[in-house]
Amino acid sequence: MAEVLDRTVRAYGLLAWTWVRAAAQYPVSMVLLSLSTAAVGALDLLAITLMFAHAPRIAGFSAMEVVFLYGTSSLSFAVADLAFGTTERLGRHIREGSLDSMLVRPVSPLIQVATEDFSPRRFGKLIPPVAVLVVVLPRLEVSWDAGRVAMVPLMVLCGIAIFSGLWVLTASAHFLLIESHGATKAVTYGGGFLTQYPMSMFARDFVRAVTFVVPLAFVNWQPTLYVLDRPDPLGLPDGLRFAAPVAAMAVCALAAVAWRTGLRHYRSTGS
Repeated sequence: MAEVLDRTVRAYGLLAWTWVRAAAQYPVSMVLLSLSTAAVGALDLLAITLMFAHAPRIAGFSAMEVVFLYGTSSLSFAVADLAFGTTERLGRHIREGSLDSMLVRPVSPLIQVATEDFSPRRFGKLIPPVAVLVVVLPRLEVSWDAGRVAMVPLMVLCGIAIFSGLWVLTASAHFLLIESHGATKAVTYGGGFLTQYPMSMFARDFVRAVTFVVPLAFVNWQPTLYVLDRPDPLGLPDGLRFAAPVAAMAVCALAAVAWRTGLRHYRSTGS
């Protein structure tokens, strides 16, 4: 198992580095595109700032607390998008028949799709959330202890795993539903946007759905309730605040099964 994982990581790194080297041939363009990507990524933060210009709190949360949600969610989503965002192109490969050529290469088709057109400019998405967390963490009104300090990187890592699993899971839907691009974006990009805000803003049934069906609440909402020492608006057990690793493993396991099942039942276009 460790050997397979090592080969997979090496293959991913090699293919991604090939695309990076190609982009690096035009360094000025690469830097400008990275900065423009960072600027676009900061628009969500601007929207939050404008909301607080008209209200001191949102759903009972202060500006620093909501910005903390934004930072943790955006960082997790940006890393997952960087690693697996291009898997959404699988439907196009199936329609065009180009997936067939991927299947005969000595590298997993998932790795090939995930590293397709890997561009350094996408690293620009990491700049806003990292900068936000550096600024906001010292300003949170939190009694920091070892558990709360450890929870911050843990929630980011679990968020990366959850979003990565969702990318692969929604990509796997293309094996069955060729034209499912819009629906899959609602889960991935929609999930990234949703987790930037307090879940207490939304209807109770909706929050239950993103807790027990599509576990987006474990990206940062449940862990944040622990960090900020807030009660759960739904009255859910406190133990759920520590369930992010379980949710992440469940999503990744489901994504792996869905991907393998899709590949096993895939039928070539014949082109």
